[in-house]
Amino acid sequence: MTATAPAPSTAPVPALAARAAAVGGSPVRDILAVTARPEVINFAGGLPAPEFFDSEGVAAAYQAVLTTRPGQALQYSTTEGEPALRARIAGRYTGGGLATDADDILVTTGSQQALSLLATALVEPGDTVLVENPCYLAALQVFAFAGARVVAVPGDEEGIDPGALESLIAEHRPKLLYTVPTFQNPTGRTMSAGRRAAVAAVAGRRGLWIVEDDPYGELRFEGERVPWIAAHAGAEDRTALLGSFSKVMAPGLRLGWLRAPAALRRACAIAKQAADLHTPTVNQLAAAWYLERYDLDAHVAKVAGAYRERRDAMLAGLAAALPEGSTWNRPEGGMFLWARLPSGHDATARLREVITHDVAYVPGAPFYAGTPDPATLRLCFVTQTPDEITEGLRRLRAGLVGQTAERGGSDAGAPASRDGIRGAQAS
Repeated sequence: MTATAPAPSTAPVPALAARAAAVGGSPVRDILAVTARPEVINFAGGLPAPEFFDSEGVAAAYQAVLTTRPGQALQYSTTEGEPALRARIAGRYTGGGLATDADDILVTTGSQQALSLLATALVEPGDTVLVENPCYLAALQVFAFAGARVVAVPGDEEGIDPGALESLIAEHRPKLLYTVPTFQNPTGRTMSAGRRAAVAAVAGRRGLWIVEDDPYGELRFEGERVPWIAAHAGAEDRTALLGSFSKVMAPGLRLGWLRAPAALRRACAIAKQAADLHTPTVNQLAAAWYLERYDLDAHVAKVAGAYRERRDAMLAGLAAALPEGSTWNRPEGGMFLWARLPSGHDATARLREVITHDVAYVPGAPFYAGTPDPATLRLCFVTQTPDEITEGLRRLRAGLVGQTAERGGSDAGAPASRDGIRGAQAS
């Protein structure tokens, strides 16, 4: 008897979770995919310059731990992280004026995971989360996946408006405030010391968690370091401070951490056990070995010096590259600056033409939790050399202004105003 093949299944598989269908992808990632051609000068990405990775030092660290401690390096580790690395991270905070013990630190697989763990530990579907406006795009994705209702807090060049923050807390009773107070992504702005103290005081008075994300703080080119929000009165027992080696050592290590009060840190550790058990042991041991034997601060100072030259090259060419009436800021560090085209311009729509000139930026609209400003855009100035930046701005001019368009150019050498904005008005 001949066997009969079973009839093919016709029943559909179950649908994706609602949150997977509702949360969109990253427009930044989408732009990077479109502009992956080597001839494109890409101001859209947020990638540190690879030529400044200390590849020899990192390679030596891996070789050392794999040679001297292979059994430990290749084995499972504790969820909280390797004690040697946690001690080194804690020491860097203490040296910066924020007393920290190794037990205050949870090592994560990049600081992005730290943000996800905090959302898991703190946010129930329907809870309100307050954010800056504009806001780091991947944070908006994290909170959307958690089912949060995201509300934008108004602010200006000095950061979040404390009065508006207090009013929104009274109105919405949020769980947390998320902020990147130093060299913010996407704007490059830094929250002033006075605003940080005021935000801490509001959080303490009103009962609010603060998630202080600090991936760029060590990349300062000029000006004085501003203390962390976590160091201010009112914030000590309610701030989760996130850090990362991605911008100062190498992003491929995927090493981040959170510093948080004990109960919240324990909840995040349990969430991490469910996510990935622990961050790779070999990466942690290599980073700890590197920090013990190399001067990371000296390395960061070298990188920051190069990034300052690249920022200056971008600032020098923006007046000619952007349409008359555009405005932009002058960040004191980090990787990004924020620009606004004149009223009536749509940076998303203009990008289609700009990309045909082999240059790219990120439109500002996706970074807004509230009503977006379509005229805004983010420019990353660290990945290209000064000469490449000059050429990229020439191409940007061709895409935004036109090859033969003339500009008055009277503001090309004008000094920035008090808040760091060039042009007729602050963006």
